[in-house]
Amino acid sequence: MYLQEEAIDLSYLIAQAHDPSSGAIVLFSGEPRDSGGAEKKKVIHLFYEAYAPMAEPMIAQILSEATTIFHLKKAICVHRTGIVYPEESSVCVVTTSSHRKEAYESNRYIIDRVKHEVPIWKKEFFSDGTSEWTLNCAGCAPGATGHERYTPLKTQR
Repeated sequence: MYLQEEAIDLSYLIAQAHDPSSGAIVLFSGEPRDSGGAEKKKVIHLFYEAYAPMAEPMIAQILSEATTIFHLKKAICVHRTGIVYPEESSVCVVTTSSHRKEAYESNRYIIDRVKHEVPIWKKEFFSDGTSEWTLNCAGCAPGATGHERYTPLKTQR
């Protein structure tokens, strides 16, 4: 299961990711900021909605592709649906590999693809009583954060 309404148990996911032949485990936990929207208003909570019949297989495919590309031992992704409060995890990606470089780069690859491609929508609810739906991962677009998505493994010389 890749989508769930319940809180994400980060300790459980780390335990699931352990592999005796691995040298690295990387965990990314996405959490709601306490301010959002165009006016950076105080966020009370987020609401995530997903089209599960499409989202679940897409996440599985992304994990499978990342496992092949980065030679991972394990790859896990869990995304919340429903209400998520600031300081709770809304999405978690865990990657396990023989070396830290692949674990880090694959983790970023997975979260960028999930945020950009999977049919999961987020609505922010603000302290002034207003709310707004957000665009899928505007920060994932090329150039938006000063780096391109899906940075390939590069040999450092």
